[in-house]
Amino acid sequence: MQRSLKVSTAIRKPISAGIAALSALIVAPAFLSAGAASAKPIYFDGSYVGAGVAAGVTNGGQQGDAATFGGNIQGRVAIPTVPISVRGAVLFTNRNSTVIPTLTYDVPIADNTNFYIGGGYSFVQKDGQPTPLGNRDAAVVMAGVEAGLGEHIAVYGDAKVGIRAYKNSPASAVSLQAGLGYRF
Repeated sequence: MQRSLKVSTAIRKPISAGIAALSALIVAPAFLSAGAASAKPIYFDGSYVGAGVAAGVTNGGQQGDAATFGGNIQGRVAIPTVPISVRGAVLFTNRNSTVIPTLTYDVPIADNTNFYIGGGYSFVQKDGQPTPLGNRDAAVVMAGVEAGLGEHIAVYGDAKVGIRAYKNSPASAVSLQAGLGYRF
């Protein structure tokens, strides 16, 4: 009898501690989420169109593949109630341009500031002529940040990678963009 009482006590203590720990794990998120909800950043919403600079930072290794500097015209159309946006960009130089429609997933990272990541496709106007994102049509992945400055001004910056975006080369192209936009 003495031995079964010792075993029973030895088993009850860890079970009680386990139940207490499990209860704490179940109840803690309810208290933590209340504080987290009030600290959640304000989502950058709305649409904009903007313009700025575009800098190609890679070279495909062939004649006509040089990294180029130019400009960009970019826009965002927000899809209400979901963190997804439809975007479009035109990267251009004095000799050529590329049109890049994309779809992005937007994540608020600070008040009125989003990080976005997505993909699309680059359509080069004159195949073989350099743009800030290579010299041929290619799949594109991108990541960037956008923020609202007041009610009608947006600032954005992103990096685009054109996969195998050089003619006669397996190289990928990288372009960096930055600009200011008008929010509507």
